[in-house]
Amino acid sequence: MAEDTRRFMGEAKRSPYMRGDDVAKFRRSTEESNVKMFLSSLAARFPDLRKKLQMANMDQEPSEFVAKVILTAFIYSIVITLLASMIFYVNIVSPLLALPFLPLMFIAFFFFFMQQPTVRASKRAREVDKELVFAGRQMLIELRAGIPMFDSMLSISKEYGEVSKEFNKIVEKISVGVPMDIAMHEVSEQNPSSNFKRVILQLVNSLRSGSDVVRSLEVVLDQITREQMIQMRSYGQKLNPLAMFYMLFGVILPSLGIALSIILFSLIGQPLGPSSLILVLVVIALMQYIFLSIIDSSRPNFDIS
Repeated sequence: MAEDTRRFMGEAKRSPYMRGDDVAKFRRSTEESNVKMFLSSLAARFPDLRKKLQMANMDQEPSEFVAKVILTAFIYSIVITLLASMIFYVNIVSPLLALPFLPLMFIAFFFFFMQQPTVRASKRAREVDKELVFAGRQMLIELRAGIPMFDSMLSISKEYGEVSKEFNKIVEKISVGVPMDIAMHEVSEQNPSSNFKRVILQLVNSLRSGSDVVRSLEVVLDQITREQMIQMRSYGQKLNPLAMFYMLFGVILPSLGIALSIILFSLIGQPLGPSSLILVLVVIALMQYIFLSIIDSSRPNFDIS
């Protein structure tokens, strides 16, 4: 930016009558540089953002992602502020009281959408774990049958969802000349699944040390299968208290609370208006969504067979 400024000043000295379009171009480039510097400095405050974007399989630069998050958060905060002002206006309250919601909602939505790579990476890890054991078993059978490892990875790169995508990346790297162990290590570093990393690490160590690949793969697959069975039992134990809390806070208390509120407010001569009932409905729907999300997220995303 400093070089552009010096160049512009030099051109201004040489040409006292500089054209307006040149000045406009310089100002536009300066503004773009300032915006890029701001986005880069803001993205630098999240040092793990680049790695999270890679693990989430989001082909974006950190500064580009931050710019997208800022725009999305601004739009959502404007919408929420407008809705709040409309509710205030309906209840004969000054809509200007909704203005403090704008910066608060912007900050909240900004940090909420900044978690998008983490959420996507977690979902991607669950998708990998879902098919990892089955893909590993097919590889194990083929290796025992004497099929080379490259051919076995090629065969499982087509039918096992997210796992097949990862092995397809390995096959593509090997096809362009990258050594097999390095290709496997690079792909595992960009994968959020710890189980996938364990499988690849065992294969890489066996290749580099010259030990039995079949035995190493069999051991790590047995370990992952036992851990998945433990997770399934743990989920079954947690499901009963979750269902109880859902019935209590998601069904019983809202129903009794609405009925009692209608009776009490009618007795004191201030019946609940439509806007208040709509607000209660939104809160109940939010509680239902939170409980269902907790139950769904705690469920292991794999099958044991």
